[in-house]
Amino acid sequence: MDDYPMLNLFWTMLVFFLWIMWLFLLFKVITDIFRSHDLGGWGKAGWLILSLLLPFLGVLLYVIFRGDSMTKREIKDAQNREAAFKSYVREAASSPDPGAEGTGAPRSSHADDLAKLAELRDRGALTDEEFQRAKTKLLV
Repeated sequence: MDDYPMLNLFWTMLVFFLWIMWLFLLFKVITDIFRSHDLGGWGKAGWLILSLLLPFLGVLLYVIFRGDSMTKREIKDAQNREAAFKSYVREAASSPDPGAEGTGAPRSSHADDLAKLAELRDRGALTDEEFQRAKTKLLV
Protein backbone atom coordinates (compact mmCIF):
# COMPACT_ATOMS: atom_id res chain seq x y z
CA MET A 1 0.00 0.00 0.00
CA ASP A 2 3.00 2.30 0.51
CA ASP A 3 3.79 2.32 -3.19
CA TYR A 4 0.32 3.71 -4.09
CA PRO A 5 -0.41 6.82 -1.98
CA MET A 6 -3.89 7.99 -1.05
CA LEU A 7 -3.70 10.98 -3.40
CA ASN A 8 -3.09 8.63 -6.32
CA LEU A 9 -6.13 6.61 -5.29
CA PHE A 10 -8.31 9.73 -5.33
CA TRP A 11 -6.81 10.76 -8.67
CA THR A 12 -7.57 7.30 -10.12
CA MET A 13 -11.15 7.46 -8.85
CA LEU A 14 -11.61 10.92 -10.39
CA VAL A 15 -10.24 9.81 -13.75
CA PHE A 16 -12.44 6.70 -13.71
CA PHE A 17 -15.53 8.78 -12.86
CA LEU A 18 -14.78 11.27 -15.64
CA TRP A 19 -14.24 8.41 -18.10
CA ILE A 20 -17.65 6.93 -17.21
CA MET A 21 -19.29 10.35 -17.58
CA TRP A 22 -17.57 10.73 -20.95
CA LEU A 23 -18.98 7.40 -22.14
CA PHE A 24 -22.48 8.43 -21.07
CA LEU A 25 -22.14 11.70 -23.00
CA LEU A 26 -20.78 9.91 -26.08
CA PHE A 27 -23.68 7.42 -26.13
CA LYS A 28 -26.18 10.25 -25.53
CA VAL A 29 -24.80 12.18 -28.50
CA ILE A 30 -24.79 9.12 -30.77
CA THR A 31 -28.41 8.32 -29.83
CA ASP A 32 -29.39 11.92 -30.46
CA ILE A 33 -27.73 11.85 -33.89
CA PHE A 34 -29.92 8.92 -34.94
CA ARG A 35 -33.06 10.33 -33.29
CA SER A 36 -32.76 13.77 -34.87
CA HIS A 37 -35.34 14.27 -37.61
CA ASP A 38 -33.96 17.61 -38.78
CA LEU A 39 -30.65 16.04 -39.89
CA GLY A 40 -30.45 14.34 -43.25
CA GLY A 41 -28.57 11.13 -43.95
CA TRP A 42 -25.31 12.85 -44.85
CA GLY A 43 -25.51 15.10 -41.80
CA LYS A 44 -26.03 12.09 -39.54
CA ALA A 45 -23.18 10.24 -41.21
CA GLY A 46 -20.88 13.25 -40.86
CA TRP A 47 -21.62 13.79 -37.17
CA LEU A 48 -21.31 10.07 -36.49
CA ILE A 49 -17.95 9.78 -38.26
CA LEU A 50 -16.66 12.90 -36.49
CA SER A 51 -17.86 11.59 -33.11
CA LEU A 52 -16.30 8.17 -33.62
CA LEU A 53 -13.00 9.14 -35.28
CA LEU A 54 -12.31 12.24 -33.18
CA PRO A 55 -14.53 11.59 -30.17
CA PHE A 56 -13.55 14.49 -27.91
CA LEU A 57 -13.68 17.08 -30.65
CA GLY A 58 -16.77 15.58 -32.30
CA VAL A 59 -18.83 15.40 -29.11
CA LEU A 60 -17.69 18.85 -28.01
CA LEU A 61 -18.68 20.36 -31.36
CA TYR A 62 -21.99 18.48 -31.37
CA VAL A 63 -22.89 19.77 -27.92
CA ILE A 64 -21.86 23.31 -28.89
CA PHE A 65 -23.77 23.42 -32.17
CA ARG A 66 -26.74 21.14 -31.45
CA GLY A 67 -27.02 21.12 -27.64
CA ASP A 68 -30.17 23.28 -27.54
CA SER A 69 -32.02 21.16 -30.09
CA MET A 70 -30.83 18.04 -28.25
CA THR A 71 -32.62 19.21 -25.12
CA LYS A 72 -35.75 20.17 -27.04
CA ARG A 73 -35.91 16.72 -28.66
CA GLU A 74 -35.51 15.03 -25.28
CA ILE A 75 -38.34 17.10 -23.78
CA LYS A 76 -40.61 16.51 -26.80
CA ASP A 77 -40.02 12.74 -26.66
CA ALA A 78 -40.80 12.66 -22.93
CA GLN A 79 -43.99 14.64 -23.50
CA ASN A 80 -45.03 12.29 -26.34
CA ARG A 81 -44.45 9.22 -24.16
CA GLU A 82 -46.42 10.76 -21.30
CA ALA A 83 -49.29 11.79 -23.59
CA ALA A 84 -49.47 8.31 -25.12
CA PHE A 85 -49.49 6.69 -21.69
CA LYS A 86 -52.19 9.06 -20.40
CA SER A 87 -54.23 8.42 -23.54
CA TYR A 88 -53.99 4.68 -22.99
CA VAL A 89 -54.94 4.99 -19.33
CA ARG A 90 -57.91 7.22 -20.24
CA GLU A 91 -58.98 4.74 -22.90
CA ALA A 92 -58.61 1.78 -20.54
CA ALA A 93 -60.45 3.59 -17.74
CA SER A 94 -63.36 4.54 -19.97
CA SER A 95 -63.85 0.97 -21.21
CA PRO A 96 -66.93 -0.60 -19.63
CA ASP A 97 -66.41 -3.22 -16.95
CA PRO A 98 -66.96 -6.71 -18.39
CA GLY A 99 -68.79 -7.83 -15.24
CA ALA A 100 -71.22 -4.92 -15.10
CA GLU A 101 -74.67 -5.55 -16.49
CA GLY A 102 -76.34 -3.25 -18.98
CA THR A 103 -73.16 -1.50 -20.08
CA GLY A 104 -73.21 -1.20 -23.86
CA ALA A 105 -70.39 -2.77 -25.87
CA PRO A 106 -68.28 -5.51 -24.34
CA ARG A 107 -64.79 -4.64 -23.19
CA SER A 108 -61.91 -5.64 -25.44
CA SER A 109 -60.01 -8.76 -24.48
CA HIS A 110 -56.76 -8.74 -22.54
CA ALA A 111 -54.96 -9.88 -25.68
CA ASP A 112 -56.17 -6.76 -27.54
CA ASP A 113 -55.08 -4.53 -24.66
CA LEU A 114 -51.67 -6.22 -24.51
CA ALA A 115 -51.29 -5.78 -28.27
CA LYS A 116 -52.06 -2.06 -27.91
CA LEU A 117 -49.52 -1.77 -25.11
CA ALA A 118 -46.88 -3.59 -27.17
CA GLU A 119 -47.59 -1.29 -30.11
CA LEU A 120 -47.14 1.79 -27.92
CA ARG A 121 -43.86 0.37 -26.59
CA ASP A 122 -42.60 -0.47 -30.08
CA ARG A 123 -43.40 3.05 -31.29
CA GLY A 124 -41.39 4.43 -28.38
CA ALA A 125 -44.40 6.02 -26.72
CA LEU A 126 -43.91 3.84 -23.61
CA THR A 127 -40.72 2.89 -21.84
CA ASP A 128 -40.21 -0.72 -20.81
CA GLU A 129 -40.95 0.25 -17.20
CA GLU A 130 -44.25 1.94 -18.13
CA PHE A 131 -45.14 -1.05 -20.30
CA GLN A 132 -44.51 -3.48 -17.43
CA ARG A 133 -46.58 -1.36 -15.00
CA ALA A 134 -49.52 -1.12 -17.41
CA LYS A 135 -49.28 -4.84 -18.25
CA THR A 136 -49.30 -5.73 -14.55
CA LYS A 137 -52.36 -3.53 -13.95
CA LEU A 138 -54.08 -5.09 -16.93
CA LEU A 139 -53.45 -8.68 -15.86
CA VAL A 140 -54.33 -8.21 -12.19
